[in-house]
Amino acid sequence: MKSWKFILACMSFIPAITVLAISATLPDHAETFHNAPASVAGQENPYRGQRNAEIGHRLYEQRCALCHGQNAHGAGNVPSLASGATQTAKPGEIFWFITRGDIADGMPAWARLPEQQRWQIITYLKLLQDPNGLRLPASSGMGTAGDGKLNTPAPTPPFTDFRFEKPGTFRKINLQDLPAPFATTPVGNGPRIVSRPEDAWPQAPTGFKVELYTTGLENPRLIRTAPNGDFFVAESAPGRIMVFRGISPDGKPEITSIFASGLTRPFGIAFYPLGPHPRWVYVGDTNAVLRFPYRNGDLRARGPAQHLADLPSGRGHWTRDVAFSPDGKTMFVAVGSGSNVDDPDTHPAEKDRANILEFNPNGSEMRIYAYGIRNPAGIAINPQTGQLWCSVNERDMLGDNLVPDYITHVQPGGFYGWPWWYMGGHQDPRLEGKHPELRDKVITPDVILQPHNASLEMTFYEGKQFPREYDGDIFASEHGSWNRSTRAGYEVIRVPLHHTGHASGEYEDFLTGFVLPNGTVWGRPVGITVAHDGSLLVTDDGSNSIWRITYTGK
Repeated sequence: MKSWKFILACMSFIPAITVLAISATLPDHAETFHNAPASVAGQENPYRGQRNAEIGHRLYEQRCALCHGQNAHGAGNVPSLASGATQTAKPGEIFWFITRGDIADGMPAWARLPEQQRWQIITYLKLLQDPNGLRLPASSGMGTAGDGKLNTPAPTPPFTDFRFEKPGTFRKINLQDLPAPFATTPVGNGPRIVSRPEDAWPQAPTGFKVELYTTGLENPRLIRTAPNGDFFVAESAPGRIMVFRGISPDGKPEITSIFASGLTRPFGIAFYPLGPHPRWVYVGDTNAVLRFPYRNGDLRARGPAQHLADLPSGRGHWTRDVAFSPDGKTMFVAVGSGSNVDDPDTHPAEKDRANILEFNPNGSEMRIYAYGIRNPAGIAINPQTGQLWCSVNERDMLGDNLVPDYITHVQPGGFYGWPWWYMGGHQDPRLEGKHPELRDKVITPDVILQPHNASLEMTFYEGKQFPREYDGDIFASEHGSWNRSTRAGYEVIRVPLHHTGHASGEYEDFLTGFVLPNGTVWGRPVGITVAHDGSLLVTDDGSNSIWRITYTGK
C-alpha cells in the first residue's frame, strides 16, 4: 500500500480552482505569511498597472471566485482575500505561497499556472482594499444555471450527495462505516454559485410550506430571534447587524433597520440577561466580543459598542458564535481553528483556537470549556437538559468520506480530537505518532454527519406550530461541501431528540433543493431560528435571502 506521504506527493494534478481555497488562511504578522522566507519579501511584482489588474480580475473570476466569492469576501469557512493577512502580506510572499502550496492544509501547488498570471491575480487582489486603487470593469457576477445533469457514480450508503438528498429521508453514519484515509483522492470542488432559476425553490417534507421572507441582502449569516420577536441577522461581509420586524400578510418583513455597523465580520448574536427583558445585545466579531446597550423594540443600538474581550483571530475560520449558560453566569464563545491540521505544538497561531471558550458575562476570566473541536461554527443550549451543543466543521483533504462533520453535546473539559485524532481513536496520518496519550480521551460525537457538509448554525425547536414530534428537536444548516468530488450538504437537517433531549445518531434531510441537477449551486443555508409563531427562518448566503418554513398540514 502506498504511504500517505506518497499520495500527498502525487496530488499536484488537483485543479487550480482549489489553489486559493486556503491562501488567505494566514497567521497574524507576528509570523511571516505562511512562514515565507525573508528572501521573497522584497520581490517586486513585475505585472502591475491597469491592464494587468483587469486581466487578474478575469483570472480571479475563472479560478478563485468559486471558493472565495465574486468579491473575494470568502464564503462559509473559506477565508476572505479582500481583507486580513492577504492584504498585509508582501506580493512576493503571496507569490511564493501560491506557487508552493500547502497540501496538508488543503492547498495544492499552483506552479503550473504561468508566472505572469499568478502575478496578475496578485495585482488584482492588492487593489481590493486600496482607496486609490485602479478602476476595474464590473464583475461578470454569478454564472447561469446551464443545462445538463451530473452523472458521477452514485455514492455508497450511508454516504450520500446532493442528488439523493430528499426531505423526509433519515440517515445514520456509524464509526464502522468510515473508510481509511485517502480511500479516494482529495479534491477541490468549490460551489459555482448561479442565480436562482425561476422554477427552483427549497423543498420541505409533506405538510410544510416554504416562502421567501426577504431577499437582496448582503452575505446574511447567523440569525437570532429577540425576546420581542424581532429577527437579528449578521451580514458578515459588510460588517453590520440588521433587524427585521414582523411578518406581513404576504409573508414579508414589516420593518427593516440597521442595528449596528462598522463591525469586523460579525457572526454570533446573543441577548443578555436571559429572559424577556434583555439590556444588551452581544456580538461575536471575528476578533472580539462586543455588546451594545439594548431594550426590547430597539431598531438601532442605544449606544456605541462596549469591547468585552479579545478573541484569537487571524488566519482560518473566522466565525465566532456566542451563547449563555442557563443561569446566565457563563458566556460561551466558539473559536475555530486557523488551519486544516496545523499542529498546535509547533504552530503558535493555533493557541486558544479549535476550542469553545468560556468567560464571565463581562468578558473577564477566559477559560477553555472544551477543546480539539476544529470549527464549532454554531453553538446552542439545549432547553431541556441545559447542556451546551455545537455544530462542527471537521478537517479536509483525507478523501471524499473523511472526516465527517458532526453535531454533539459538549462535555466540560472534553477533548474532541483535532488535529491529532478524529471520531474516537482514529489518528490523522498527517500527524502520525503524535500524542498517543490522548487517544483514549477522544469523545465520539452524538451525531455523525456527511463529511465536508460544512455544518454551520443550529437551533432547538421550541415552537408550537410544527407537529408535536418535532418538539425539542435540532434543526441545523449544512452550508455545502468544497472538498468532495460530488457535492454534499446544501440543506437543512433535523436531528430527532425523541422528547428526551438526547440524540441517538440519526438525522433527517429536511430542506433541500439548493443544488441544480448539473451541480451548480444557487443557495447555501447558514443561520436558523424559530419565530414566535413557530415558523422556522433560514438565512441563505448563496441567494442572499431568508426563507420561512411553516406547517400547513394536519
